[in-house]
Amino acid sequence: MSKTNSFQTASTLQVGGKTYHFHSLKKFSKTHDISKLPFSLKILLENLLRQEDGVVVKKETIENMAKWDAKAEPQDEIQFMPARVLLQDFTGVPCVADLAAMRGAIKALGGNPSKINPLQPADLVIDHSVQVDSFGNPNAFRENADLEFERNKERYEFLRWGQNAFKNFSVVPPDTGIVHQVNLEYLAHVAMTRNFGGEDWVYPDTLVGTDSHTTMINGLGCLGWGVGGIEAEAAMLGQPCSMLIPQVVGFKLTGKMQPGMTATDLVLTVTQMLRKKGVVGQFVEFYGPGMATLTLADRATIANMAPEYGATAGLFPVDEQTTEYLRLTGRADGAALVEAYFKEQGMWYSAGQAEPTFSSTLELDLGTVEPSLAGPARPQDRVALGGVNASFKKMLGEFVKDDAQLASKTIAVKDGSASYELGHGSVVIAAITSCTNTSNPGVLMAAGLLARNAVAQGLTVKPWVKTSLAPGSKVVTDYLKEAGLLGHMEALKFHVVGYGCTTCIGNSGPLPDAVSKAVTDGNLAVASVLSGNRNFEGRVNTQVRANYLASPPLVVAYAIAGSVNLDLTKDALGTSKDGKPVYLKDIWPSDAEVAETMKKHVTSAQFKKSYADVFAGEKAWQDLPVPTGELYKWDASSTYIKEPPFFDGITAKPAAVTDIKKARVLAYLGDSITTDHISPAGNFSAKTPAGQYLMSLGVQPKDFNSYGARRGNHEVMARGTFANVRIKNKLVPGVEGGVTTHLPSGKQMSIFDAAMQYIADGVPSIVIAGKEYGTGSSRDWAAKGPKLQGVRAVIAESFERIHRSNLVGMGILPLQFLAGESAATHGLTGHETFDIEGLGSVQPGAKIQVKATGTDGHAKTITLQSRIDTPNEVEYFKHGGILPYVLRQLI
Repeated sequence: MSKTNSFQTASTLQVGGKTYHFHSLKKFSKTHDISKLPFSLKILLENLLRQEDGVVVKKETIENMAKWDAKAEPQDEIQFMPARVLLQDFTGVPCVADLAAMRGAIKALGGNPSKINPLQPADLVIDHSVQVDSFGNPNAFRENADLEFERNKERYEFLRWGQNAFKNFSVVPPDTGIVHQVNLEYLAHVAMTRNFGGEDWVYPDTLVGTDSHTTMINGLGCLGWGVGGIEAEAAMLGQPCSMLIPQVVGFKLTGKMQPGMTATDLVLTVTQMLRKKGVVGQFVEFYGPGMATLTLADRATIANMAPEYGATAGLFPVDEQTTEYLRLTGRADGAALVEAYFKEQGMWYSAGQAEPTFSSTLELDLGTVEPSLAGPARPQDRVALGGVNASFKKMLGEFVKDDAQLASKTIAVKDGSASYELGHGSVVIAAITSCTNTSNPGVLMAAGLLARNAVAQGLTVKPWVKTSLAPGSKVVTDYLKEAGLLGHMEALKFHVVGYGCTTCIGNSGPLPDAVSKAVTDGNLAVASVLSGNRNFEGRVNTQVRANYLASPPLVVAYAIAGSVNLDLTKDALGTSKDGKPVYLKDIWPSDAEVAETMKKHVTSAQFKKSYADVFAGEKAWQDLPVPTGELYKWDASSTYIKEPPFFDGITAKPAAVTDIKKARVLAYLGDSITTDHISPAGNFSAKTPAGQYLMSLGVQPKDFNSYGARRGNHEVMARGTFANVRIKNKLVPGVEGGVTTHLPSGKQMSIFDAAMQYIADGVPSIVIAGKEYGTGSSRDWAAKGPKLQGVRAVIAESFERIHRSNLVGMGILPLQFLAGESAATHGLTGHETFDIEGLGSVQPGAKIQVKATGTDGHAKTITLQSRIDTPNEVEYFKHGGILPYVLRQLI
């Protein structure tokens, strides 16, 4: 707690016969007017008051927060200390691997390995490893779970070691739920309590997580956001998160949604509005009378997609909905403390109170929300239900523009006893998946009721559709069963395939052989419809070109229709058992029936039952052999877990930063390059560098697993960096995939092979890109991979917040073109050599001179802005990254 307490804010609060210590904003407000400060910034203010020590958090820092200028560009740095850290297994495994490697490194430098230990509570939920191999049958869950354990045994043993070796570290076993839903329904406290020096303290529950959708918890009033694994590791080790006090956008909600509208329709509308406005690096805070009409689950759905609308966080302040949800989910004991504490702090939201001062505002009348999907390739590209067909045809026109006949082509398929025609726009995947919607009983009950009505009409799912139901927690199955709806879902082949993040993360599994062959033979542009939050190119399934985000009931509807070449507002879904056309409106459940079903069948007892033994796991988890010891015994023969190389040869003091001389462009990329394009994701083939590497070690293609599952092996990940099948490198025009031109030889090769050649020749490399570089998931390997490929700098028109931070965290220099400038305006071809000097004395936001020398010997100097934004980040960069910096601080 605060060592200096300059503002005399230390106070006590009595709740339930217990005394809690806290830092009072009410006392602080006697000398500083914070009445109009947004709720999100009040949380940051409390954090600073509690952490004040005169060194990391100074008195003037707190003054700057209190005097926040809503309209000014962010410039004041603060050190934010989250109350806890949240991990999922794809990012969690390399986190634990890095911590294990740090223990070895600190011992080699004469330090104490036990210092490498989480100082903040850290929870890891294993949810990203299950894949949809089996589907559409009652055994799907068991078969997928068995395959998951077979494929990931090494990883799970490693996590079991970490669970025992590290303090303050817990693991939720596989087949339990999706990390953000488990966080929302169980892990979150809203008001955090902890004993310090024999005193019980209460403070806001804040967090950072290694998944960008950590923001889902903002719906519960907890301030948290996604960071890269490297930042999360630093936070676990007691390092604050360095950030600039952000601008805060107020999003006013008014009115009430029309009958038949869903939370998914709303969130896609909000996402489109905010992405259009541009809120990257900003907080969004929701307010207004419309908030009262939204359930807590609806709020969480909106908060979840903050990465899609570009914000750091999307906060709904704490109010009565918050405490009601805590009681519903079995946390009634904490609800009284939450209400008392947040009211005492002036952070309790109530209707009619004075609006905070915001940097800017938007307003949405909920009554204007219409049925919506988003696609075919970006979550912000909302399209009204009636316009899906037109949006697909536009994409198809670009795909088949060289062959007009191809647009109407169909392929005859014989699949067992089934025969059918597959063509462009056929829906081959229909998945109820992802944290965004599977936490929301409203849309899931609607899907179940729609399935019941469809079955009653005699409708069936088309035989070419791969269906799946992947709930975010076991509570979902309980309430669907109790409502008598799970059987109707299963009648339409929406069987439970697993409790985890499946299709949305790219774990959709392979298409059935007959469908896969038809897609390949016909070069078909087929579609998926999923209740997820990500639909970037190549993400859902490498064979599926068009991907649409939709509410769970619309996922079921499209599985029945079997194609996006329909207008579901007026075309029939199918034919009833008595031969009559059935339309979507005929089977869509009423709002009243959805609400009544939820009221009767979603109970507190279900949550208490599901989370009673949440850390126990199934027998397969309990029976895993658990390695022991303070230091992990690395197995040189393992193809899943290898000692990370990031501390190899580390010295007690960092070497001086060297300038970049005669660098070559490894990749010259366009706009909206996502972390899916950069970081290894999904499955990979034997033809890829990663596949070739594993085969050289005797691993057969059937045992490759996914890139995500191999994140503990840097050799695989380095080979999978920039290997996305849809990435377009301007150094090889007209070619898709992870290919480049090696310079000056002019040879075309994989990006990995070119990177290794540059490293062997002692040539540094850089990446050039357009706008919004690094959008998408908070993948640390999108920075670690380029680091291992020898990339020293990335020059882009703009960066997504998390990825920019991750680049600095790995010692890679992010440079930004000045406003209105780009690689094109400077006439860059990517064939130049680049000199970047003055890096040893770089300052936050400094202008950097870069000399680009063309093949003709002509040189031009370009002024770029350093996106090392804070003094702390300067230190990270000088140390070669945040982890070497932390390690040296601990010695």
